[in-house]
Amino acid sequence: MTHDWKAIDAAVCVEPGKKSKLSARDCDGAELFPEREAAEAALKDCAKAIDELQDRLWAERSRALLVILQGIDTSGKDGTVRGVFNKCGPLGVNVAAFGKPSEEELAHDYLWRVHMATPKKGMIGVFNRSHYEDVLVVKVRALAPADVVERRYDQINAFEKHLTENGVTVLKFMLHISKDEQRQRLQERLDQPEKNWKFNPGDLEDRKLWDQYQVAYETLLDRCSTAHAPWRVIPADKKWRRNAIIAAIVHGTLEEMNPRYPVVDWKAGDFVVE
Repeated sequence: MTHDWKAIDAAVCVEPGKKSKLSARDCDGAELFPEREAAEAALKDCAKAIDELQDRLWAERSRALLVILQGIDTSGKDGTVRGVFNKCGPLGVNVAAFGKPSEEELAHDYLWRVHMATPKKGMIGVFNRSHYEDVLVVKVRALAPADVVERRYDQINAFEKHLTENGVTVLKFMLHISKDEQRQRLQERLDQPEKNWKFNPGDLEDRKLWDQYQVAYETLLDRCSTAHAPWRVIPADKKWRRNAIIAAIVHGTLEEMNPRYPVVDWKAGDFVVE
């Protein structure tokens, strides 16, 4: 396959209204970027272009881009942020990581903290985990009644539609890794001293619930891949390929948004710098 972002996007997109068939989706994605060297070169080019387009987006200040990264433990959310947005300046990209809700956050509705973190006009916002935790971990661990969780799919769709109707383009990426790859990555965190800090014993408890999480992910993909904010299932067993795929789609989306530098109402010749 050529490195045409539209073709790549079509290969990983969950078509709205269709079943995602998550278990049948490839975790490797070799047909998208067969060669590592070419993938890394494409990533480098895309990262540079994303930075240039973000500069235009910031100057325009009429729209924003929200990138949602969702995936099980070790799927590579942090690595994706570093790989795809490493060329962007700190003023142009804001990353929000959603962990266990605070007491203040629990005092509000579950979307309150998420809406507070959405990007302002001119920005690229990245969610490391997101409001989808409230139909994933909350569902799998029965932290809320089933009927409450059931209502959230439509609420989330409405929330994302509200964002898109108010100038926020939403890109949603589910980082899809295999159970065997997760085992290897967790083991690395135990075996390599410099990675010990990443290990969380709770990850092993979640791993025991692998099948339940896969079912929960499939449900949210089926229910929340919409025309205004479709899901992309990204093969994530190879970190370099994962990053190249996401960078291509982010770059292509920004190109389509085509942010433009504003036209000023004065001429440079009217001023003199002394």
